[in-house]
Parts: sequence; C-alpha cells; structure tokens
Amino acid sequence: MTRWTVLPEHFDSPDATALRRDYYADVASSYWGRPATDAEIDEGLADDGVARLVAPTGGFVVGRHGGEGAACGGVLLLDAERAELTRVFVRPAFRGTGGGAALLTALEEAARRLGARRMVLNTRLDLVGARALYARHGYREIPAYCEGPYMEIWYGKELAPGEPVPREGDAAA
Repeated sequence: MTRWTVLPEHFDSPDATALRRDYYADVASSYWGRPATDAEIDEGLADDGVARLVAPTGGFVVGRHGGEGAACGGVLLLDAERAELTRVFVRPAFRGTGGGAALLTALEEAARRLGARRMVLNTRLDLVGARALYARHGYREIPAYCEGPYMEIWYGKELAPGEPVPREGDAAA
C-alpha cells in the first residue's frame, strides 16, 4: 500500500507551484463549466495572497503519494485564535486514497503551531467532494466570517489541543 507523506513546503517550490496551478485550473474550470486557459490560470494566481502562507502568518504543505506531488493546502492565521484553511487540493488521480485526510491532519497541526484554536474555511456549494471531506472530518457549517465572489458556504472546527506541537525553530526538549 502506498503511503501519503504531507510536509511543509514553500509555496513556490516546483511541486507546490504545479499543484497550485492544477488547483486553480480545477476550481476555475468547475466554476466556468469549461477548461481554464493557461492565461486565466496565470491571472488567477497573480497576487493571490499565497505569499502570506509562511510563518508567522501561515503555512503551506505538499502531499506526496508514492513520492509524487499529489496534494497541497495552506493555512492562514486570521487572528490570535482562528486560522483559515485554503487551497486544499488533491489531484483527481489521487482522490479516494486518503490524501484529503492526510492533508487536513497536517494543516490542522500547522494551525495549532501558529497558535490557532479554531479552523475556518469557505467554499462553493458545487464543490460537493470537498464539502463531504470537511464534514467527515468534523467541520460544521458556520455563519459567514468573510465575503467574496466564490464564497457560498462557511465551515468551522474547534482544534483539539492534544499534545503541544513545537513551533518551528523551538529547541527540542
């Protein structure tokens, strides 16, 4: 059985960049009902705020299945207690193999390292698979916490404190 590994990675590494392009192509094509062009993908990724997905304001992870870049996601600290889940994506060929669960686990851990106690997210109603993934992992519908053209439903989850997770740069005990 091939295992998933999900680790922090800079958003502009080659694998992360390719995954972010595939993510945008997937969600834009679904929304528009036609394949997104390379120019539309470039435009959508330009100044998309991904630069905030680094410590101390956020984080980005890449999931690999059998060593191949197959999934990505980010977390953005909104305030002292809330982090937002963003750019969660599993390539279609790898869906149904546990990548979504592995991604959420890693992103929730990243949010706890940033000090968050609650994870929130927004998505579209037509992204049924994503919504089902969130519901399976304890995310529940919440009132809107932000607004925008592609935001139709909002979810939240309390992050279990669990064992303290060391922050990046902390000395090992």
